[in-house]
Amino acid sequence: MKRYTVNKGVNRPISFKGLQAQYILYLGIGLVVLLLVFAMGYVLGLSFWTNGVACGFMGYLLVEGTFKMNRKYGRHGLKKRLVHRKVPLGIKVRDRDFVRTLNPTAHG
Repeated sequence: MKRYTVNKGVNRPISFKGLQAQYILYLGIGLVVLLLVFAMGYVLGLSFWTNGVACGFMGYLLVEGTFKMNRKYGRHGLKKRLVHRKVPLGIKVRDRDFVRTLNPTAHG
């Protein structure tokens, strides 16, 4: 009879070098964009060293920013923060009849 091992990583978020879930995707897309920026700068005739230092600095900022967001917001926190911006701060009611129609049995 064959014995199979149980995969203990089921339902766990993907993680790579401490990055979790969507932050891996953000970092990957950012690095591809930086590669394209470097290629465009090289084709436009910018100095190789100037272009390399600028893209290296932007890459450093990208990596640091991604890890900072990962630590601060966690697995789903960034999505929650973006959605929370769309929640209104309050509702203004200028007519008392509106409140009375919400629960007509309570007000007689």
